Amino acid sequence: MNSRPIVIAHRGASGYRPEHTLASYRLAIEQGADFIEPDLVATADGVLIARHENALAVLQADGSLNTTNTSTDVHARPEFAARLTTKHIDGQPVRGWFSEDFTLEEIKRLRAVERIPALRQANTAHDGREAIPTFDEIIALAQSMTTPDGRAVGIYPETKHPSYFLHEGRRLDGGVIGCDLGELLVARLQATGFTAPSRVFIQSFEVSNLQDLAARVLPRAGLCVPLIQLIDADGAPRDFVLAGDRRGYADLVTDSGCAFVAAYAQGLGVPKKLVLDGPPPRAPSPLVASAHAHGLDVHVWTFRAENHFLPVDLRSSAAAAAHGDLAAEAAEFLAAGIDGLFIDFPDLGLEAVLRRSR
Repeated sequence: MNSRPIVIAHRGASGYRPEHTLASYRLAIEQGADFIEPDLVATADGVLIARHENALAVLQADGSLNTTNTSTDVHARPEFAARLTTKHIDGQPVRGWFSEDFTLEEIKRLRAVERIPALRQANTAHDGREAIPTFDEIIALAQSMTTPDGRAVGIYPETKHPSYFLHEGRRLDGGVIGCDLGELLVARLQATGFTAPSRVFIQSFEVSNLQDLAARVLPRAGLCVPLIQLIDADGAPRDFVLAGDRRGYADLVTDSGCAFVAAYAQGLGVPKKLVLDGPPPRAPSPLVASAHAHGLDVHVWTFRAENHFLPVDLRSSAAAAAHGDLAAEAAEFLAAGIDGLFIDFPDLGLEAVLRRSR
């Protein structure tokens, strides 16, 4: 357990800058985040880059742009028009442009755009300014900066769709991707010397890749980096589905599920509704106590200031993009005993944590 709950800058300071950009991560560090969180996908030449999904831009069924799942300007670049394709990601069809069909050199021609412009119109002023960062560039940024009070910042990478990248996904030429995101991640930590256990968490929504990291990859590398099992509000880990394992995420947050996770991981990353839900007064579920009983930290996602994401009683108005009382929401969860929060507004998260810790 940490001395106080940690503030995890979700995709950087993504409430203020387009997500997964060096500008977003830099601002998060300047605002005092304890960790910056890059989601990692791979390029055609096996380089880890930061994107929420391997889909760089997504089209709707009618061919219009899906503005809530598009994070780059690839759709507006005629030279890449032929890369448009439909793939099945975790069993769901997605039509768009995908990281694994682009080399790093090609990725570097693209520019980031705000992924939820309807709610974060101010962020669109930064569209087109930022390149897509590699994991190495994010590590270098973390190594070069400290927080305003002199703390070294950590990184909290997520392997996105590891089963897809390892054996499900196919390139445009028909070949299987065959890319082990966990091995690539650990190799970059070693190569850059970013290996202090206090400054790294590795997270995944799948189970088997975390188990492989714990049993094989990390010991072989001589590293002792904490692992976080991400939990979705419903459904099941993709690797469970592929293996015919009938367990779902709900089975991993029971008392026996926490015992299972504790055999390979050091914490759970859970959605807010699994800790506190419903109208006020919101009472904590047994999850935090159960996880703590098995030695697991609980990190909760995702805290956002916009009314659209807040409970009705904490909204400031009916305007979805207006900001409500994020401080009150964070305070409720901190009172429930959580160990960390993923937040798009790291400055507000740090204020809430320090207020609670006084």
